[in-house]
Amino acid sequence: MSAVTADYNVLVLNRLWQAVNICSVERAMALLYTGHAQVVYEDGGAFNTFSFREWCDLSEAHDGDDIIRSITVRIRIPRIIVLLFFDRMPNKEVKFTRNNLFERDKNTCQYCGVKFERKDLNIDHVVPRQRGGRTTWTNVVCSCVPCNRRKGSRTPEEARMRLIREPRKPRWRPFIEIKFGKSIDHSWRHFVDLAYWNVELGQD
Repeated sequence: MSAVTADYNVLVLNRLWQAVNICSVERAMALLYTGHAQVVYEDGGAFNTFSFREWCDLSEAHDGDDIIRSITVRIRIPRIIVLLFFDRMPNKEVKFTRNNLFERDKNTCQYCGVKFERKDLNIDHVVPRQRGGRTTWTNVVCSCVPCNRRKGSRTPEEARMRLIREPRKPRWRPFIEIKFGKSIDHSWRHFVDLAYWNVELGQD
């Protein structure tokens, strides 16, 4: 493989065309060559699939930096592949992180309803920790500093404050962790929601 492959990653779709992983160019080529996957290529807004041999033939007319050359093969680096024999989704849930909590609450204080910059928001325990409240999706919300101070170590009812929305565990979404760089292709936007995972919040 050419050293150029280090600059690229390949988005992997399952048989239902759902994003499930990101792999190296070498791994993608192995899957294509053995017939376990096909290339997905966007052309004029439409997505077409190509087998390894078909993709080699199509690559002959391509002139760019994303070409792998060997003694017998000249092939363009694919940006997306679809697995032919795998239809499951990754078995994972939304991670319980500060960023995902802010995303759930849309950066909005759940007491006064005002939207803030994330740096100006706190995480409030609806039932205070001193009263046995746990750090879980259903007991923490975003709150601004003034509302957090006003509520203190009381429940919303005791502080005469009303929650805009009851906190709930969000539905799972197929977030895939991606390191931004040359490897990101515009066609990925159709299949993956770009997001960063941060450290999980400690659950009691």
